[in-house]
Amino acid sequence: MRTGPSVQRRQTMAPLPLSLLQGTVDLLVLRALQDGPTHGYGVSRWIRERSDQALSMEDAALYQALHRLEARGWVEAEWGVSDNNRRAKYYALTSAGRRQLRDEVVSWQRYAAAMARVIEPA
Repeated sequence: MRTGPSVQRRQTMAPLPLSLLQGTVDLLVLRALQDGPTHGYGVSRWIRERSDQALSMEDAALYQALHRLEARGWVEAEWGVSDNNRRAKYYALTSAGRRQLRDEVVSWQRYAAAMARVIEPA
């Protein structure tokens, strides 16, 4: 089989960042907060670093998620001072948020295992 220039180019280029699947944003934010309170930039940085730069989140989507999680009672927010002496809102998991994280992790692990079975050759 002959490969055209676009196929050859794709094989030599660095991989593109992955798009976030619907439903993953809340899980990523909750997991980022599991290790302790942090501000929005800290959540975003944690996701990028933990995924080896493969995942990133737009600021608008991140803050919408943080507000949604706060409204659901899974996250609580408090104003504080960041490392660079700026006022920042710090977010922390609540007890309900820790339970939700556990439930979502189990669900995504089942989903990922099922997908792995489907895409593997028979």
